[in-house]
Amino acid sequence: MTTPTVAVTAAEQHKQERLEIVKKFGRVPGDTGSPEVQIALLTSRINGLAPHFESHQKDYHSKRGLLMMIAKRKSLLKYLAAKDENRYREILKALGLRK
Repeated sequence: MTTPTVAVTAAEQHKQERLEIVKKFGRVPGDTGSPEVQIALLTSRINGLAPHFESHQKDYHSKRGLLMMIAKRKSLLKYLAAKDENRYREILKALGLRK
C-alpha cells in the first residue's frame, strides 16, 4: 500500500508562508497587526513580484500596486523608527533592507 501524495495548492502554500512570517516576526502568537509583521508581509509580497516584472515590463497596473506596497512599507518603517529605534534596526537587519 502506497501513501497518497498530497498536492499543495498555491493558495495553501501562500497561507503557510504567511503563517511562518507571522510566527517569526510576531510579538505574541497570532500577532498580525504589529508593524514588524506588516513590514515582513509586505516585503514578502514585494519580493514575490520581482519575477513577474522580469517577464512583464509593461504591466503598469501591477506596477502601481507594487509602488503602493512600497509606500505602505516605507510609512510603516518610518513609524517604527520614530516609535522604537531598536525594533526598527532589528527588522531592517532581519529582512535585509537598506536604511
